[in-house]
Amino acid sequence: MTRFGIEEEFLFLDEHSLVPVTLAAGTRERITRLRTGGEVTKEYLTSQIECLTEPVSTADDADAQLRHLRGLIGWHAREQQAIAAGTGTPFATTRSSAVSPSPHYDDVSAQLGHLTRDHEVNGLHVHVEVTDDEERVRALNRVRGWLPVLLALTGNSPYVSGRDSGFASWRSILIRRLPASWSPPRFHDFDDYRAGVRRLIDLHAVTDAASLAWAARISERYPTVEVRVFDAQLTPEDSVFAALLSRAIVRTDDQRQADIGVDGIDASLWTAARRGMGARLIDPTTGEVDDAWAVAERMLAIIGPALRELDDEERIRDGVERLRVHGTGAARQRRAHDEDGTHGLAELLLAGTPTPSPAAQTTPRPEPAPAP
Repeated sequence: MTRFGIEEEFLFLDEHSLVPVTLAAGTRERITRLRTGGEVTKEYLTSQIECLTEPVSTADDADAQLRHLRGLIGWHAREQQAIAAGTGTPFATTRSSAVSPSPHYDDVSAQLGHLTRDHEVNGLHVHVEVTDDEERVRALNRVRGWLPVLLALTGNSPYVSGRDSGFASWRSILIRRLPASWSPPRFHDFDDYRAGVRRLIDLHAVTDAASLAWAARISERYPTVEVRVFDAQLTPEDSVFAALLSRAIVRTDDQRQADIGVDGIDASLWTAARRGMGARLIDPTTGEVDDAWAVAERMLAIIGPALRELDDEERIRDGVERLRVHGTGAARQRRAHDEDGTHGLAELLLAGTPTPSPAAQTTPRPEPAPAP
């Protein structure tokens, strides 16, 4: 069965103002030293942290690891009156987050300049194992056309500077300012992919291949296709839903997509970022414009055989029903804030990283296996 891994990024937010905060000295280091059946690492800013699952084959395994990791960082955050928030952007900001100490992050910060001040963004990244170089390129080409509907289904960053941005995914708009962002081009083969990346590095548009901001790319560290279009998600269920969709798309090798080009995909990504599941998107199978829900249903029909083969169909069906009833993360954030202001929003974010008992956090666990 095709393995996958999930990387979740979180912002530490003050529990009252919901602005990013840096945890007390040593806290992130204590968390990242723990071996927990998954891994916790630092992220670009000192107000961020990242959780990575081990390679998994089933939704149940992914869900269990995410819940454990979220509980771990939630516990440490609550010790300091903070929330480890699964949201693509913070509700408000002081623009005072510092860059985490790291030679790589120093290079990225020097490249981005003033953009770093506004780059308080959290994403969800899904790695799908594909062992053959050429098949990874073919899988990347298949994923491209579905990126807008994947974003529409998972937009979860409606706020900026304490105000409603009017967007379902403000994170996506911030990412758009970076070079080599949003949709990658279509590549002929693995050599073409490598040449395209090398050209961007030679241009000094990116510092290295790991800095590509495309919404999907080939991983530099693992034999995987990495789907990066998603905002960070409110709940483990939301993250697993996104991961299972990604795996099924990568596994479905008989897709015949219309050539809608980078401009068409990027235009659809913008409308998905703006209106979520209320957007109009270009259907990659026909090249025609349609409602986001209609495109989503067509995608589900095409990847249906893979979902059934992987035993993921029921979870995906439940996830779609959950979205129809409760809305995307952006819709849930807005509803929580409309009903009870920042307190209601804080409670919603806190529910995504609930605090387990201290004993549950100190149970010895095996060293994590290498990611796929």
